Amino acid sequence: MRVRSLAFFLFLTLTVSSPAVAQPPDTVWLDELTWTEVRDKISNGTTTVIVATAGTEQNGPHMVLGKHKFIIAATAEKIGRQLGNALIAPIVTYVPEGNLNPPSGHMRFSGAITLPNEHFMTLLEFAARSLAVHGFTDIVFIGDSGGNQRGMEEVSELLNTEWATEPVRVHFIGDYYANNGFRQWLESQGEATDDIGSHAGISDTSQLLAVAPQHIRTDKLAPRGGFDNSGVSGDPTRASAEYGHKGIALKVEAAVKQINALIDAR
Repeated sequence: MRVRSLAFFLFLTLTVSSPAVAQPPDTVWLDELTWTEVRDKISNGTTTVIVATAGTEQNGPHMVLGKHKFIIAATAEKIGRQLGNALIAPIVTYVPEGNLNPPSGHMRFSGAITLPNEHFMTLLEFAARSLAVHGFTDIVFIGDSGGNQRGMEEVSELLNTEWATEPVRVHFIGDYYANNGFRQWLESQGEATDDIGSHAGISDTSQLLAVAPQHIRTDKLAPRGGFDNSGVSGDPTRASAEYGHKGIALKVEAAVKQINALIDAR
């Protein structure tokens, strides 16, 4: 009996005093990891990092200012997981949205926040330089907004020229935004070009319905926003989550394909 009691006591002592082996969290987001977890992931081959850019801009009366952030949070996560060796830096939400004085572009609408392109480029440049210091060798720029594309492409070219003899490359993924085929797919479903629109119409509204429907004001949905200068191009009343899931899938597919091609071509 005393032997059994001693054995049980030793078991309890070891169980209580031995620290549990923590499993690394199942996340692809850089800011959800500790620095030691990031270090270990890089050492184990996670050497691709995505810098995703969004925006803070008007999207008509029916859709919140953070539309791009919510959409690219969903697409970037899917891209990162499909790549298998990637992390995602915190989403950049301060981007070019128009001039301040006089206000132009989206800056004509309440709540928009703009960053002049040269400062946006500086932000991207130093984000990339920081990530390269830590050992990431493939730095990927993806933007969900049209105004972000030129700055991302120019910074990629600038750093790749500087790092020509280094093991680090910056990849601008333009196909995510410009060559994803979603507009053509919507047309194949019978949607008219004018209804698809160029901003806050079928395409944008459908994508947000798919990933964050709580950020759509359904009582405000109206063709062309319902009034002049609403900020809406197209007919968001024809949007659907089903359309949106297709758009998200096409953007992810286009991005993953281009990223893999650029990395393989190194």
